[in-house]
Amino acid sequence: MAWFYLFIAGLMEIGWALGLKYTDGFTRLVPTALTVAAMVASVALLGLALKTLPIGTAYAIWSGIGAVGTAALGIMLFGDPATLGRLACIGLIVAGIVGLKVVT
Repeated sequence: MAWFYLFIAGLMEIGWALGLKYTDGFTRLVPTALTVAAMVASVALLGLALKTLPIGTAYAIWSGIGAVGTAALGIMLFGDPATLGRLACIGLIVAGIVGLKVVT
């Protein structure tokens, strides 16, 4: 279950990172409330995963899922640049996430 919690925590990390864009500086109530809820859920699920997973591994994977997902959705939703160098670096993060899962 720890890996499942960690994966969902990573998805919540993506949710709150993207949610920040929609809060308009925390001036819009509903996006702000959803963003804060995603923040709380993300950290709570990370905490559950840490009951059995090593902190270094779990934190790196949690933040990696958030970084990759946010970068990918930024490209798709907001027109962020998708240069070869940027995509290669995102690929390296994915390789690191997979590597940590394999060796843990």
